Amino acid sequence: EVDGHHTVEDVGLALGEALREALGDKRGIERYGQAIIPMDEALILCAVDLSGRPCLRYTAEIPAERVGGFDTELVREFMQAFCSSGMFALHIRQLDGLNSHHIIEGMFKALARALKAAVAVTGGELPSTKGVL
Repeated sequence: EVDGHHTVEDVGLALGEALREALGDKRGIERYGQAIIPMDEALILCAVDLSGRPCLRYTAEIPAERVGGFDTELVREFMQAFCSSGMFALHIRQLDGLNSHHIIEGMFKALARALKAAVAVTGGELPSTKGVL
């Protein structure tokens, strides 16, 4: 039997790898994305840079140790595995919120919106100024 920690981490690693493979050389995408999501009293900011350099900056205080049967400290573990395997920078901040369920749901919705913006097709160029400035 595999525990929750390893399951959540493995899911993050698999999804990150799938995202990285789907994006290929990232030619023609926006690269940057951000979202601020209100989920009732919770307010979450998320920004991503599909740079090829993994980095997680995570600032959140989830009050409850568990939501249903889910260990809330695994949210950070998922985010770390996802951005490490996906090779992108992820900033996620809880700006407000008291309800653990609302905070977590807001985080995942903000991440989805930020990624949607970052993978938007913009043309055929690589999204970088390297060698231009």
